[in-house]
Amino acid sequence: MEDATARFLQQLQTERRLSPHTLTAYRRDLGKAQQLATADGVTHIEQLRPAIIQGWLAQLHRGGLGAKSLQRWLSAVRSLCHWALGEGWLQANPADGLRAPKSEKKLPKLLDADAASEFVEFPDDSPLGLRDRAMLELFYSSGLRLSELTALNWSDLDLHSGEVRVIGKGNKVRLLPVGRHALAALKAWRRAAPGGKDGAIFTSMKGQRLGNRAVQKRLAHWARTGGSEQRVHPHMLRHSFASHLLESSGDLRAVQELLGHADISTTQIYTHLDFQHLSRVYDRAHPRAKEKK
Repeated sequence: MEDATARFLQQLQTERRLSPHTLTAYRRDLGKAQQLATADGVTHIEQLRPAIIQGWLAQLHRGGLGAKSLQRWLSAVRSLCHWALGEGWLQANPADGLRAPKSEKKLPKLLDADAASEFVEFPDDSPLGLRDRAMLELFYSSGLRLSELTALNWSDLDLHSGEVRVIGKGNKVRLLPVGRHALAALKAWRRAAPGGKDGAIFTSMKGQRLGNRAVQKRLAHWARTGGSEQRVHPHMLRHSFASHLLESSGDLRAVQELLGHADISTTQIYTHLDFQHLSRVYDRAHPRAKEKK
C-alpha cells in the first residue's frame, strides 16, 4: 500500500506535472489514507474494498474533517485506485460509487461593478503602481486564477490582438480576451518594467518573478490604502469577473470556458443573479411575459 502510494505520487509529479500545491494536497490526503490503512492492518492495495474506504470516510468525518476536505480526500483515494486498476493491481475501483457528505455551497464574496472598477484603477503612476494596476486590471479583465497570473510571461500576451494564453488546472490551455483598460495598463507597465530574466510579466523592481504570496500582499495593501472594509484577494476579482459577465450576458457556457471550469456545475454558483435582472430577462425573452399593445 505504501509503495503503491509513493509510485502514484511520483507519476503525478513526473508525468502529469501537477503543481506543487496540488501535489501537496495529494500527499496530505493519501498520507491520511496510509495512516488509516496501517491502523486497520491493510498492507496491500489489493486488500481495499468499498466497505473499508467507507469506514475510513466515516472515521475522518467523526474526527471533524469538513465536507469539502472529505470530498477531496475521497477524490485522491479514488484517483490512486484508478491508477492501481491500470497497473493491474485491482480488479475494480473500490472507491467508485462512494460519496462524501455534500458541503453547503457558499456564495463567493464579490465587489460590485463600481467598486471593482474603482479598486483596479486605484494604484498610482509610480513603477510599482503601474505594475500593480496591470495585475489588478488583468485579474478583473480576464478572470485569472492567482497561479495563472504569476506564471505569465510576456510571450503569453498578445498586446496587439488583446489576448492572453494561460495554462490552468490540469495543464489545460485557455486563450482569453484582455479588455482595453487592462491592455493599456499592461502596456504602461511594460514600458516601466525592469525586465525579468525568464520573461515574467509581473516582477519585483529587481526583475524577480512575483510569487503568489507577494501578489496577495499587494492586493491587501491597496485594499487598506483605499479604505476598504473587506479583505480583497485575487479570487474575489475572479469571482467578480464571472458574476458581472454572467449577469450581463446570461451565457453560462461562455463563462465556464473563460474560467476554465471542467464541470459546469462549478460555474453555476455564479447564477445568483438579482431578481431585477431575472425579471428583465423574463420580460425580454418570454413570449407571454407582456401583453401586446
